[in-house]
Amino acid sequence: MAAAPETKTVHSPALTYFSMLSLLSLCPPFVILLWYTMVHADGSVVQTWNYLKQHGLQGFIDIWPRPTAIAWKIIFVYGAFEAALQLLLPGKRVEGPISPTGNRPVYKANGMAAYFVTLVTYISLWWFEIFNPTVVYDHLGEIYSALIFGSLIFCVFLYIKGHVAPSSTDSGSSGNLIIDFYWGMELYPRIGKNFDIKVFTNCRFGMMSWAVLAVTYCIKQYELNGKVSDSMLVNTTLMLVYVTKFFWWEAGYWNTMDIAHDRAGFYICWGCLVWVPSVYTSPGMYLVNHPVNLGMQLALSILVAGILCIYINYDCDRQRQEFRRTNGKCKIWGKAPSKIEATYTTTSGETKTSLLLTSGWWGLARHFHYVPEILAAFFWTVPALFNHFLPYFYVVFLTILLFDRAKRDDDRCRSKYGKYWKLYCNKVPYKIIPGIY
Repeated sequence: MAAAPETKTVHSPALTYFSMLSLLSLCPPFVILLWYTMVHADGSVVQTWNYLKQHGLQGFIDIWPRPTAIAWKIIFVYGAFEAALQLLLPGKRVEGPISPTGNRPVYKANGMAAYFVTLVTYISLWWFEIFNPTVVYDHLGEIYSALIFGSLIFCVFLYIKGHVAPSSTDSGSSGNLIIDFYWGMELYPRIGKNFDIKVFTNCRFGMMSWAVLAVTYCIKQYELNGKVSDSMLVNTTLMLVYVTKFFWWEAGYWNTMDIAHDRAGFYICWGCLVWVPSVYTSPGMYLVNHPVNLGMQLALSILVAGILCIYINYDCDRQRQEFRRTNGKCKIWGKAPSKIEATYTTTSGETKTSLLLTSGWWGLARHFHYVPEILAAFFWTVPALFNHFLPYFYVVFLTILLFDRAKRDDDRCRSKYGKYWKLYCNKVPYKIIPGIY
C-alpha cells in the first residue's frame, strides 16, 4: 500500500470533520446564491434572504439554473483549448520540490504563453465578431451549475484513480472515505506522463478563467452601457495584473502548499474548477450592473495602491525563489541573506537539508506575503464602494483562507523541521502581520 496522506487534522478532529462536511454541502449552493444575488437581486443579500424566506426551499430550487447544452459546450471548448495549450506549447523544463517520498516532479513552464494565447484569442473572437463573450455572462448561472456537478464527478474520478491507478508513490488512503475525497489521494496525479492534473485544474482552468471572466464582465458592461466605467477599468486592470503576475511566476507556484503539499481532492480541485471562477471574480460580476464613477483621482489612487500591493506580493515570492535557486548565495535587499540550515528526514528515511530565509520580506513575518495579497484583493474590490457587503465576500474569504493556510503551513513545518523550526520562529516571531500577529 502506498504511503498514507500526511495528517491534515491540524484542528481538533470534531472541528475538522465539521469543516469538511460543511464545505462539501454548503459551497455548491453558495456559488448559485452568490451568482443569483449579484445578477438578479441587485447585489443585495437582504433581497435574496427575503426571497428565500418567502419561497423557502422550493424558491431556492427554482433559482438554481439547470446545466444547458450551451453551458456544457462553453466549458468543454474552454477546457479542451487550455489542455491543448498545456500539452502543446513549448516551455522550459522545471523541476518541482522533492516530495515526502523523495520524488521530484517535472513540469513544462509554458503558463505565460498559454495566458497570452488565451487572452489574445478570446479578445480577437470578440473583436472580429466570431464569438461574443457576453454569451458567457448571459449563461453564467448555467455554467456554474454545470461546473458544480461536473467537478464533483471529476473529484470522484480522482478518488477512484488514487485507489486503482496512482501516478506516483506520493499517494495513498487515510482509511477514511470523507477525508480521502475531500483532501485527495494523490499529490501529483497525471494522465499519461506529461498531463499534470493539478497544473490544469489550479492554473490553466481556474486561474485562467479568472482573467477570462474579468474581460467578460468588462465587455458585458460595455455592451450594456456603451462605455466601461472607471470602477470596472480599475477592477479589471488590477485582476489582470494579478493573474499576469501569477503566470509570470507560475513555476514558483509549483513550490507552494497548493501543489507541493495539498493533494488533489475536493478542497483543491473543486475549489479551483468552481470556487475560483465564481467567488474570486465576484467583484467584477457585481460591477457589471453597478457601474460606479470614481473620478480620475480616486481611480488612479486605488489603481496605484493595488499595483504596489501586487508588486510586493510578487517580490516576496521572487525573493524566496531566488534564495532557493542560488542555495542562499544571493543578495537580499543588498546584503547577504540571513538563514537557518535545517535538516529533515523523508518518509523513505533519507536525510535532506533545507535553507530557511530569515531576512528581507521573510524576516518581517513568516507569511508576510499574505498581507499584500489580501490588500490587493481589497483594492480591486473597493471600486464597488460600500452600498453592498457581498462584493467584499472574496476579501473576507481570502483572509480566512490565508490565515488558516498559515496555521497549516506552520504546523507542517514544525512537524518536518522540529528544533530548526523552533529556532526559525524565535528569529521570525510574527506569523503574518509584523508587530501584531
